[in-house]
Amino acid sequence: MKVFSVVFFVVLLSAVTAGGKGKLSKLKDEIASLKSAFSSVTARMNTMEAERVELDQAHAWQALHMAAAAACRGSTSSGGTGPYANFVVAKENTKSCDQVCGDTACDADISISGYIGQALSYSQRLGHFYNYGCGTPGNTNVMFDEVKAGGGDVFKNEDTDNYYYRYCCCRN
Repeated sequence: MKVFSVVFFVVLLSAVTAGGKGKLSKLKDEIASLKSAFSSVTARMNTMEAERVELDQAHAWQALHMAAAAACRGSTSSGGTGPYANFVVAKENTKSCDQVCGDTACDADISISGYIGQALSYSQRLGHFYNYGCGTPGNTNVMFDEVKAGGGDVFKNEDTDNYYYRYCCCRN
């Protein structure tokens, strides 16, 4: 914006010193056109930024869901059996996974959390997990309920109240 202001000032000054009212009028029209174009570019950049944030959130939630599926796979002694695909669903904070899984069998009620960024040491904590069991609601903190979370909550870290998200491991 500073560059634009400097260029504008130099062009305006040269037009005034050249003494042409027609040139000044033409320059004003060009400046108005440039301002309009700049405004349009700024609006498009803002739209693209909002779209990028939304896509980043979607990818973060997908990564968390894949981690939940892996945690479910690792939480079952059989690794998940049956003739149909086993599945992971978000756990409602006030219900047990037996209730959430409904007509299917519950293998585990898992709670997982991961930190943003690459590991910088072999002793750095990268995440946390629990397996509460299927029969009770366990920790009923609403902040652990993904469905009730805000889209950007997936990015919260330890300093901004990093929450566990809870999932039910259901088997057909």
